Amino acid sequence: MHIDPASFRDPSGNVFLIDEKVFRTVNAPAIDDFEYVESTELMSRLVEKGWCVESKVVDPKSLNGFAGNTKYVLQHSKIPFISYPYEWPFAALKAAALLHLDIHLLALSHGVTLSDASAYNVQFIGASPIFIDRLSFVRYHDGDLWVGHRQFCEQFLNPLLLRALLGIPHNAWYRGRLEGIATEELNRLIPITKKLSFRILAHVVLQSSFQKNARKRPDATQTEQIKQARLPLASLVNMLGKLRTWIEGLEPADTGPTVWGDYTKSHSYASAEHDEKHQFVAEFAKAVQPKMLWDIGCNTGDFSMTAIEAGAGSAIGFDFDQAVLDLGFSRSQKTKAPFLPLFLDAANPSPDQGWAAKERKGLQDRATADGLLALAFVHHMAIAKNIPLKGLLSWLTGFAPQGVIEFVPKSDAMVQELLRLRKDIFEDYTEEAFFGYLQEFATVERSLQVSQSGRKLVWYRR
Repeated sequence: MHIDPASFRDPSGNVFLIDEKVFRTVNAPAIDDFEYVESTELMSRLVEKGWCVESKVVDPKSLNGFAGNTKYVLQHSKIPFISYPYEWPFAALKAAALLHLDIHLLALSHGVTLSDASAYNVQFIGASPIFIDRLSFVRYHDGDLWVGHRQFCEQFLNPLLLRALLGIPHNAWYRGRLEGIATEELNRLIPITKKLSFRILAHVVLQSSFQKNARKRPDATQTEQIKQARLPLASLVNMLGKLRTWIEGLEPADTGPTVWGDYTKSHSYASAEHDEKHQFVAEFAKAVQPKMLWDIGCNTGDFSMTAIEAGAGSAIGFDFDQAVLDLGFSRSQKTKAPFLPLFLDAANPSPDQGWAAKERKGLQDRATADGLLALAFVHHMAIAKNIPLKGLLSWLTGFAPQGVIEFVPKSDAMVQELLRLRKDIFEDYTEEAFFGYLQEFATVERSLQVSQSGRKLVWYRR
């Protein structure tokens, strides 16, 4: 048993992990609010809608003495894979923002509000967002301000506006500043013509101005004004509703061609060869039945879907092209497939970070996949990013005990394109070296050539 290193921020309760079980203590400061929320029908409504993780009160002895004098201990359903807002594509961040607003509006109708607006309180099962922080729900008192407004803007709204207004993806900036995108910084980037919008004026320009002025005024004055401020319930509901309508209509501004946006049409396979590739993946998934499949370089998720149809329980896809991620997420939403596409720069994957480099786990420490797909991926890393082939295969095979990795030879048109404007310094990028390195980490169960250029799919077992 160990305490989750990210739960130190919340005085309301701590998160404990015991094997595959997740527990949450309800500490003394949170008991009154917890009991009030429990007296309403809110939580059952949220769970019924699939908006909030299910929880139950259990005996404090479940924590083997670590609960102390805690009156309540909750046991939560475990989320299969924890992802972070800086890994979500635009469409996923938008879905999470809308869920947060929908939950807040429903909570208010039950006399409950949210104590914060952290994007980290939302996770995904497939493309469906789900709220995980049971203790964020507190009793609403008439006239309460929306104390999470600034946090909602920085962690949801501002990252969305960055791409909707300026065509800049939020991922790298968000990863570099875990609390989101500061309103004052976003305000400096927005052109004056776009600031004429009432919504931009209210949520960005004026908020930025308020924050600047607040730093210039005595703390006592600020505190007294905040204590006296009141926001009628109708005004709060109206504010949340209008914000929801605005966010629902946001779309990325960078809708032009991307690096791999048309890959499914422009790949160098003949139709029969492409079918062979899908068949190989289907046979792998049917035989292995991976509970969780990782698809590195997933594009829009075609092969993840093939694997799911053949028996994979769920799939997490990773790619760096924003357009294909948004397409993959939208398809997963429509089909309700258990597929979640996430942003990944594979040459610079998500590291351990936050307080003491333990608050947010790096990609490799978060979960272990049962199966792996790395199709049309190795040559981009080895040739375009100069990643050593041996190290790359060690990294890939470390994710899952079995998987399918594709080798694309130098004779292939895609590799020739990568080498077109640079010197070929990759002496060990050969089929012989590929198989030699791979067999240092795993055995080859099966291989199949799937193109005239010599592309091969390799089924490995670690």
